[in-house]
Amino acid sequence: MFPTQSMGYDRAITVFSPEGRLYQVEYATEAVRHGPLAVGVKASDGVVLAGEKRSPHALADLESLKKLLLIDDHVGTAIAGLHADARKLIDQARVQAQINRLSYDEPISIQSLVVNICDTKQLHTQYGGARPYGVSLLLGGIDDHGPQLYTTDPSGSFWGWKAAAIGKEADVVRDFFSEHYKPTLKIDAALDLALKGLFRSEDLAALDVSEKSKTVEIGMIDTTDKIFKILTNEEVETKLAALKV
Repeated sequence: MFPTQSMGYDRAITVFSPEGRLYQVEYATEAVRHGPLAVGVKASDGVVLAGEKRSPHALADLESLKKLLLIDDHVGTAIAGLHADARKLIDQARVQAQINRLSYDEPISIQSLVVNICDTKQLHTQYGGARPYGVSLLLGGIDDHGPQLYTTDPSGSFWGWKAAAIGKEADVVRDFFSEHYKPTLKIDAALDLALKGLFRSEDLAALDVSEKSKTVEIGMIDTTDKIFKILTNEEVETKLAALKV
């Protein structure tokens, strides 16, 4: 992917290659592509996020690993890439969400939150002495505009999605979503689609339901209560058994 003759241009984040590329940003994107898969599907009445937890060692406790995290009551996020980088960005996003509540007495809009995160990411693509954040975040929630689903890129770019995937094998899952997504999906059908997309991953396909429930995290929010909930292992196992994935 990175020709040898161009490698001299990756020594600093502020140096463009003759083709107009910033190699450090592309390296950060590669870190995301090697991260465990995360998916999101927007329904007409809510949003579903799901992600794969990958243990760094056979003795590591999977319970201590978090793939999905809350930012505010009405928005959650899934991570693909470097978790340490994600922790810094999520902490910042949580502070921004509370500033908005204190300043305006209302929940922050999902797009405003995404723009704030991506402003920080973009700053780390243009100043010496820093490196890009090697993580993508998949944000899902509900605001005054209804259900929202966004991805953030290491470059500081962001996109709104109907169904999205980040991390390893994300391209395969996006193709699957392109074939099966319908705008009229309700949240239960969106969960079904999200899990079927997640299990396109070869790492998860061979596991039984019990093992999958320990490796998969699911978060949901619907328009009824507008509260983002991360399911327990027992709830995840029940969902997987019912959906037969």
